Amino acid sequence: MKLILAIIRPEKLDDVKRALEEAGIYPMTIVEVRGRGEQKGITIMYRGRPITIDLIPKIEIQIVVRDEDVDKVIKIITENARTGKPGDGRIFIIPIEKSIRVRTGEVEV
Repeated sequence: MKLILAIIRPEKLDDVKRALEEAGIYPMTIVEVRGRGEQKGITIMYRGRPITIDLIPKIEIQIVVRDEDVDKVIKIITENARTGKPGDGRIFIIPIEKSIRVRTGEVEV
């Protein structure tokens, strides 16, 4: 099993979630996060003055999937989160040793 952590733009969440559901991927955790990438934040004009926003609001999607579903989920996320502009996000893949269902104690390795 793998944990997929996808950091995406907040406005792309509904597109990504819908596409994952259409592919039969329902379990996920959504976390509101703030961060910056290579662009080191953004500068906007507010009342005629430049303002630098160092940490930009993003959404983190956490999904645990079987190894054979990793590539499918990555493809769905990248296709539906991409705008082609800096700040589209990043995906991380982390191995999961085991999963225990709290309600039943069932262990999945």
